[in-house]
Amino acid sequence: MGKGRKKKAFNFQKKDRFMNFQMIKWEKSKGIEFLKKIGIKKNFALLDFGARIGHYSIPAAFIVGKKGKVYALDKNESALDELKEKSEKLSLENIKIVKTDGRLQTDFPDSYFDTVLLYDILHFLNKSQRKILFTEILRMLKKNGILSVYPKHINSDYPMREFENLTIKDIIREIEKFGLIFSKKICDTISHDDFLNYGCVINFKKRNENE
Repeated sequence: MGKGRKKKAFNFQKKDRFMNFQMIKWEKSKGIEFLKKIGIKKNFALLDFGARIGHYSIPAAFIVGKKGKVYALDKNESALDELKEKSEKLSLENIKIVKTDGRLQTDFPDSYFDTVLLYDILHFLNKSQRKILFTEILRMLKKNGILSVYPKHINSDYPMREFENLTIKDIIREIEKFGLIFSKKICDTISHDDFLNYGCVINFKKRNENE
């Protein structure tokens, strides 16, 4: 028998370059379209809690414009350094880098944000920690403000950590206990870590005192 054709080695570096290109393209186009669907508008003040390298902070900054502000909060200094470099290359001066020590309570004023993003972060937190965070978000949100949650790693979506036995309905019920009302679910091709996948986010609005 003759020798079989030699199998070509997979070029991981080439794949990484392709995925990086895809993410950059998404941040400048489809990511903007997606965040507009969740309700982000010009001149908004937005908090991206657990921003990492800014896959959502970047498109949000394009939407809110020069008079708006995106606060990119994370405890990973190297990730925030990368986001800072990216924002400078794109001449986005409306992104404020916020390095945290991991505390769930912040120094932001009451009723300050139009929108808070909690994307792919909650599965790291136990129920007691989530309670602290939801209470803090309620304090920071403006009247009719939006909380948008990407509940990755629930039991139907690569279950992991604190979310492995929870459903999306469980998450909605939990959040609604903190003065936030579920408003809609939006599904699309979105960022997870440094890749694109099909995912769904759930939006909540701040409950008014007369509701």
